[in-house]
Amino acid sequence: MSCCAPGAEIALDLNGITSALPSSQEIRLASRSLGGDLRQTDLSVPTVHCAACIQTIETALGKLDRVEGARVNLSTKRVSVRWRGDEVPPFVAALGRLGYPAHLFDPEIGEKDKTLSELIRAVAVAGFAAGNIMLLSVSVWSGAEGATRDLFHWVSALIAIPALAFAGGIYFRSAWNALSHGRMNMDVPIAVGVSLAYTMSLYETINHGDHAYFDASVSLLFFLLIGRTLDHVMRERARTAVNGLSRLAARGAMVLRDDGSRDYLPVDEIEPGMHLLIAAGERIPVDGKIIRGTSDLDCSLVSGESTPRTVASGETVQAGTLNITGPLTIEATAAAKDSFLAEMVRLMEAAEGGRAHYRRIADRVSALYAPVVHLTAFVTFLGWMMATGDWHRAMTIAIAVLIITCPCALGLAVPIVQVVAARRLFESGVMVKDGSAMERLATIDTAVFDKTGTLTLGQPRLVNVASIDPAMLAIAAAMAAHSRHPFSRAIAGSAGFVGQPNLESVSEHPGFGIEATAAGSTWRLGRRGWAGWKARTDGESGHGGTVLTKDGIIVASFVFEDALRAYAGTALAQLNDAQVSVEMLSGDTAAACGEVAEILGIDRFVPALLPSGKVDRIEALARAGHKVLMVGDGLNDTPALGAAHVSIAPATAADIGRNAADFVFLRESLLAVPLAVDVSRKAGGLIRQNIAIAIVYNAVAVPIAILGHVTPLIAAIAMSASSLLVIGNALRLQGFAPSAPERIAPQDRYSNVNSLAQFS
Repeated sequence: MSCCAPGAEIALDLNGITSALPSSQEIRLASRSLGGDLRQTDLSVPTVHCAACIQTIETALGKLDRVEGARVNLSTKRVSVRWRGDEVPPFVAALGRLGYPAHLFDPEIGEKDKTLSELIRAVAVAGFAAGNIMLLSVSVWSGAEGATRDLFHWVSALIAIPALAFAGGIYFRSAWNALSHGRMNMDVPIAVGVSLAYTMSLYETINHGDHAYFDASVSLLFFLLIGRTLDHVMRERARTAVNGLSRLAARGAMVLRDDGSRDYLPVDEIEPGMHLLIAAGERIPVDGKIIRGTSDLDCSLVSGESTPRTVASGETVQAGTLNITGPLTIEATAAAKDSFLAEMVRLMEAAEGGRAHYRRIADRVSALYAPVVHLTAFVTFLGWMMATGDWHRAMTIAIAVLIITCPCALGLAVPIVQVVAARRLFESGVMVKDGSAMERLATIDTAVFDKTGTLTLGQPRLVNVASIDPAMLAIAAAMAAHSRHPFSRAIAGSAGFVGQPNLESVSEHPGFGIEATAAGSTWRLGRRGWAGWKARTDGESGHGGTVLTKDGIIVASFVFEDALRAYAGTALAQLNDAQVSVEMLSGDTAAACGEVAEILGIDRFVPALLPSGKVDRIEALARAGHKVLMVGDGLNDTPALGAAHVSIAPATAADIGRNAADFVFLRESLLAVPLAVDVSRKAGGLIRQNIAIAIVYNAVAVPIAILGHVTPLIAAIAMSASSLLVIGNALRLQGFAPSAPERIAPQDRYSNVNSLAQFS
């Protein structure tokens, strides 16, 4: 009797374990409607690992009937399939036939990273084996002969077996999977080269040959595994950004039933139409409409606007916003999977999928290098066979060609420069998360900045403390200590050590301010029009601003501002000098953005943008041929940080923003941005020089090896020399001095020049 759901299929995964493919009904239920009859299904495909996999999957699925398109996200190992109609296309079965077992994606699964554990173990085994075989090889190169040489060769052969079986198994399984399904990937030539070198070495050992190449095969495997492990770790960091964004969602909410009872439900069980009670300090779990209550909301996640938004009955709210001051009752208008926060997750994943298509310099070179080397060795073998008829000599020379063209210098050309550059940046307070980011940063021609928290510090500060009576400031600070509002915190942090006033009662009026009584008087701190009900309402005593009143009479006024980040003007000037155009994208109001743009000399800015609007603007610039750098800090900037060609965030950014960015600068100064661009461009020049050195080395060494004039010892010395030359060239980057600011922008001579912020 079958245990599978009706319509389900059976498949064998790579480990030979029988598993059930999801049925059409399961796929339909797990799919998301995109409007009309268009739907999207997300599949998890764990065996995707390279650019060839992406092309193979997207091309094959795109040919299926009713499939509108497919997109592979290499970071999350996910395939998103868009399809039409009532019948589910057979895309799961098609992936199985290609050798990519797939199952429906489950965002709740938090399994341990088994792939990383396997890679680390493989690196350890290959490194241990390579080190020991190298020690034995030194003895052979030093003149060991006869039985001693044979003993060292046999010991090397035995040490290499577990390394090839366990560490090399990663490449052998992938290569066999590709070949058995009639396709090629980058692991095929690696598996062939390693196997051929070991087989020939074993033949030489059995026949008491002078030379064996166990060290070459295992060492090459060791370095390749290091590269794959680092690549996997980088991609897992990208997944961390998405997972971190998902964790910002509330776990659940208190639901008010029709009979007056209250139940706490997980967020996935909240349905449209339910009434939710949101206390002050809680995040709103789903999109909804306020039916009762007044409060201030921190909307930085949604809009990036620094000033809290006052909301009341009848207004709409979005998932992820923080309720600051008062309790709210809202009616859910969307399920969690259709909420704003879920859309942010989808935007981030789409952005990461686009960036995953970027091919690093090392990848582009390797794509040509591997087939050229193997073709050269094969042609060498055929040529010597035709010339001498001695297959042993022909094979030996062919393997010598493989050894002397071992991609040590080429493999070091890129990473050694990136390591030196990363250290150079770290010493200047900039952390690099991914080597490919430096390559992307070196090519940018447009820099897009968020406003609040990036160009400015995003922290309101009281600037007229000197003009306020200390006694009045102490009373205001005591009242402000009872509120979470950003301006209240600014007032509370500005009071000196004046005697603590005795407040008899304190209450907060969301959207207006704070009221307290003391010694028979009524004190109010908040909006001028609400607090100063006995004050004049024209001229300077109008409705705007924040004031402290006693029995309706204004006794103190408060002025706030958001300071520019240190050297913001100088940093933008340096970017302009480096032929990088600057734009500002912000969720703040047009007035606030216009004032900052005028101060900093920014010609182009777009205010009042949602996160999707920032992504749309960056994608429009990309379509116009621009390479965009995004600099932002807010939660609402996360999709834009992922969508840009490369991204930078300050250390003060939210965790999710730092995870999504390629660079993080640790100091307050914005000069870190042009510094990173400068170092990345110089590193790019050194990388190109190193690749040229490696190519010239091969152009000289390969013909000599093809002619049969190279022994293994000479090949080893030549490889070492080329590697040392590449390393020495990369170390020149430490001697480069960053471009120092020749001039300080006028706006950087002042510490606080940003716009006023008010309760409004």
